Amino acid sequence: MIDQSKIKEGVRLILEGIGEDTTREGLIETPDRIARMYTEIVGGMEEDAAEHLSKRFHVKNNEMVLEKDITFYSTCEHHMLPFFGKAHIAYVPNGSVVGLSKIARTVEVFAKRLQLQEQLTAQIADAFMDNLAPQGVMVMVEAEHMCMTMRGIKKPGSKTVTVVTRGIFKDNEKLQNTFYQMLR
Repeated sequence: MIDQSKIKEGVRLILEGIGEDTTREGLIETPDRIARMYTEIVGGMEEDAAEHLSKRFHVKNNEMVLEKDITFYSTCEHHMLPFFGKAHIAYVPNGSVVGLSKIARTVEVFAKRLQLQEQLTAQIADAFMDNLAPQGVMVMVEAEHMCMTMRGIKKPGSKTVTVVTRGIFKDNEKLQNTFYQMLR
């Protein structure tokens, strides 16, 4: 559970630590706003992807399904700064599919946590394998990290790309190439 009172106290300490006056007009409500914000942006910690992947529809066609350009926003666990981008998920059904919105909701569950992009990509793939049991899944995540663009190396526009394959995608170069071609 998110403890908003601890977040508020932490924000007050940060503001004091950087030399701000926590009683000035513009900052009086900042600890409360930040506490509410964190409840929203890390709310996925209390969600289970299985809930979204449990509603299935039976199909006879077991051809690849691809949902691409799923926009997400997440928070880097190293610097607690945002990273954002697009997720692309393909899976080959094994007799059942999920509603398309459930694919995006699965991304949201994992994105709304303190996160590493590499871990996010694997968690999405594993959730599909564990809960939908497809023949295979392939996930690509492309993201820009604010810890790379507004601090440190300061390289805006640079993107990190991670790819995870499971099941029949793992060693099937032809299937992987079909995935990449469909992303164009």
